Amino acid sequence: MQSLQEKASEWSGVQTAHAFAIDDNNLFHKLGLQTFVNLSTNFYNRVYDDEEEWFRSIFANSEKENAIQNQYEFFVQRMGGPPLYSQRRGHPALIARHRPFPVTHQAAERWIHHMQQALDSTSDIDDDSKTKLMNFFRHTAYFLVAGVELKNQNMPCKDAAGNHPCKNF
Repeated sequence: MQSLQEKASEWSGVQTAHAFAIDDNNLFHKLGLQTFVNLSTNFYNRVYDDEEEWFRSIFANSEKENAIQNQYEFFVQRMGGPPLYSQRRGHPALIARHRPFPVTHQAAERWIHHMQQALDSTSDIDDDSKTKLMNFFRHTAYFLVAGVELKNQNMPCKDAAGNHPCKNF
């Protein structure tokens, strides 16, 4: 059985090493808090204005301001900054937190579309950082698809090494 990371790589087209190139340097230090706030704001402005009702409905039960804060705090923490997300909400547990939503291949592609537009319209992000971020985002979107599918099939969420990747993100 493929691990969640292997499925994410296969479905996203992004090798795990490229997805985690964000760990090669501290993007929070390089880009700063405001850049991640702006990126998340740009992203959610697009999401909440999406012309596809099925996609907007995924976010219907969350307040845009809360969604923005959750996302930028997670990004800051994941990109080498202070643990803002964990301090406020606990462990990110992305798969568990996204399980109630229809996290499908189609939804992942729509999410990626909006994130690419948000990256392109957020100033102060150099091309190398955009590439690293987009690789991470694309891989993570499909990691969530794989994890939610696995959890919905009531299968144990373990990788080949016996780790629990549904909790680790």
